[in-house]
Amino acid sequence: MADKKAQLVIEGAAPVELPILTGTVGPDVIDVRGLGASGHFTFDPGFMATASCESKITYIDGDKGVLLHRGYPIEQLAEQSDYLETCYLLLNGELPNAEQKAQFVSTVKNHTMVHEQLKSFFNGFRRDAHPMAVMCGVVGALSAFYHDSLDINNPQHREISAVRLVAKMPTLAAMVYKYSMGQPMMYPRNDLSYAENFLHMMFNTPCEIKPISPVLAKAMDRIFILHADHEQNASTSTVRLAGSSGANPFACIAAGIAALWGPAHGGANEAVLTMLDEIGDVSNIDKFIAKAKDKNDPFKLMGFGHRVYKNRDPRATVMKQTCDEVLRELGIKDDPQLELAMRLEEIALTDPYFIERSLYPNVDFYSGIILKAIGIPTSMFTVIFALARTVGWISHWKEMLSGPYKIGRPRQLYTGEPQRDITALKDRK
Repeated sequence: MADKKAQLVIEGAAPVELPILTGTVGPDVIDVRGLGASGHFTFDPGFMATASCESKITYIDGDKGVLLHRGYPIEQLAEQSDYLETCYLLLNGELPNAEQKAQFVSTVKNHTMVHEQLKSFFNGFRRDAHPMAVMCGVVGALSAFYHDSLDINNPQHREISAVRLVAKMPTLAAMVYKYSMGQPMMYPRNDLSYAENFLHMMFNTPCEIKPISPVLAKAMDRIFILHADHEQNASTSTVRLAGSSGANPFACIAAGIAALWGPAHGGANEAVLTMLDEIGDVSNIDKFIAKAKDKNDPFKLMGFGHRVYKNRDPRATVMKQTCDEVLRELGIKDDPQLELAMRLEEIALTDPYFIERSLYPNVDFYSGIILKAIGIPTSMFTVIFALARTVGWISHWKEMLSGPYKIGRPRQLYTGEPQRDITALKDRK
């Protein structure tokens, strides 16, 4: 809604009036789309001050530590909801009633299996390949198996693809893990909850089916909820950009997985464990804390602070509680790496240097500890992030396609050579 206007004064040219748009909450946005007519464009590397789209899905106030999904605080969803209910919310805009939830859960469960031929697709990968490399491949390949619903202009096809992706991602993630371990791939069980089913496919084998701990299943479900969506981050923006070209949903999600793989994005919780390995022992903490405080030292404490949240990461509070529950359930007391992590947490919560800079432990710090405690290898951390974030990606993809949109085409500030003529090879110096 444009109630106000901004005026841009450009030396030597007529002033340009730009509408100011007001959202439900958050800062006003200056609409610069008409600026191109004046022969100018904005320059904003990293999109630090640019809104690339309009969305009704997720809102973040980094200064206040607020994260809302469709208006609901993430803390309430993590405490009072479950992952599939959150999925319904993100996809449809409202929390389901009892009948709607039962129908949605049933539909998801009916799509958990993947095409049997997809198993043979894994044989093309080395067993020691990084799980994210395999995920990029197999998710992109889904369009070759489920090409009966790829008409992006058909709302029913979009719904079917969304459900298929939410339902099949745990199965694919577990298949990736089992393949890397050389173990038989486990079929999903529709009598289990979403999180229980994932843990079943990850850790059970045909010769031994163990019951799933309710505490660990709850922790896994919370990890899924807390990673379900996070507004216009790098991977979500990638999914939207790919989708703006008319690409099929499986290709778009594969693009999101590729973007998520980066250590500055989805690889952050994996980087936390790598950092703990680098520190090595509790006796080395003081040395590494000093390195982190030295602005001339490249070492960084991973899992502390957040680019968006200038206050505490609201997801971290819930994740810390879950972390304590998991460690208590598993009775882990003598793991040197976990002892090291707990000591770092204590320092970050009490040291004035960290407090003044809001370098609190974030969601990646605690999720890495939880996943390690459950027995999930570090290389699988980002795969689980991708599993959880798929519903956010597909919700943004659906939202974009449900209204008018244009193919994404960022401008650039060109600083290369101006036009010049080719000289003959013999005359070049």
